Amino acid sequence: MLIDFFFMLKDAKIPVSIKEFLLLLEALEKDVAHHSLEDFYYLARLTLVKDEAHFDKFDRAFGLYFKGIATIFEDNASIPLDWLLKRAAKDLSPAERALIEKFGYDKLAERLQELLKEQKERHEGGNKWIGTGGTSPFGNSGNNPEGIRIGGESTNRSAVKVWEARTYRDYDTSREIGTRNIKVALRRLRKFARQGVADELALDATIRATANNAGYLDIKMQAERKNNIKILMLLDVGGSMDDHIQRTEELFSAAKSEFKNMEFYYFHNCVYDHLWRNNQRKHAERFATWDVLRKYTPDTKVIFVGDATMSPYEILRPGGAIDYYNEEAGAEWLQRFTKAFPSYVWLNPEPESIWEYRQSVAIIRQQMNNRMVPLTLEGLERGMRMLSK
Repeated sequence: MLIDFFFMLKDAKIPVSIKEFLLLLEALEKDVAHHSLEDFYYLARLTLVKDEAHFDKFDRAFGLYFKGIATIFEDNASIPLDWLLKRAAKDLSPAERALIEKFGYDKLAERLQELLKEQKERHEGGNKWIGTGGTSPFGNSGNNPEGIRIGGESTNRSAVKVWEARTYRDYDTSREIGTRNIKVALRRLRKFARQGVADELALDATIRATANNAGYLDIKMQAERKNNIKILMLLDVGGSMDDHIQRTEELFSAAKSEFKNMEFYYFHNCVYDHLWRNNQRKHAERFATWDVLRKYTPDTKVIFVGDATMSPYEILRPGGAIDYYNEEAGAEWLQRFTKAFPSYVWLNPEPESIWEYRQSVAIIRQQMNNRMVPLTLEGLERGMRMLSK
């Protein structure tokens, strides 16, 4: 049975190996899972999945393969109390709820095992047996303020335990990402160094110095360890980028949290001869792009954020900007950035599958020497690897 499960994980694009599968079998032989499907779930995930980015794929494959097996209990099996989460949505009226018996945790588990032994056939409706469409605490598609869903799909979401719950949905690398996952991906770029006043105890150095000093305490101090990476973020704003405000804000928030040495500027569609930091005052408070190029050292990491969706003329021709006359083409400014800062990447919130249908995206990718990645978890990790080189 587990061989088919192994191949299902392979079909789900989870990189599992024979060595890990044999480790799972060895753990089962030593009775690690204790005859509980939930214990087996955690054991299988621990032994077979090496990267948390694949947790959601594992949840889906596990739920599909073992669907229905959760209803089979050994005669001596017990239901863990942590299955029975207490609060449940109450969709019935007070009068209807008064007619439904609410079991306590212990009694609910005992009653379910009794019914599994007694019930011999499918049951629909009613308030006693395991079935569908009724008010029994056991089954699916019915109403009970506190129960265990067995099979079926959640309708009222009032089950105490749901086998198919996917806890790690956000970790799927094909999904668009939230602030938490952005922070995890950005940490690949961290580079720590000790700078400033030596006001932190250097424990290892103190131990060595004390040992070399015949046991007499010799305290050594060191500067605080800080992330030394420098980031310059240039963000496209307005127009078609309005469709991507939430993700751009999440990226910006995560980057500000992770990188203390981060500066940012705004542009529209393409970089020209000026940038700004306040969209309300973009015409009154401008920063010359030449000054920005000279201000930062070459080891600064530059991150462009934009959908690269515009008329090709806005990139290739002087005067192509839509809101003023630019004397030099946007492509020239992009080349200046890539020459001044060897480490750069363009994050595109549009799906990678549609890039080939947009001429402007192809032009920007060419200007960026193909250093453009989608704003997904997998894409962001790719981008951070580019910046780390």
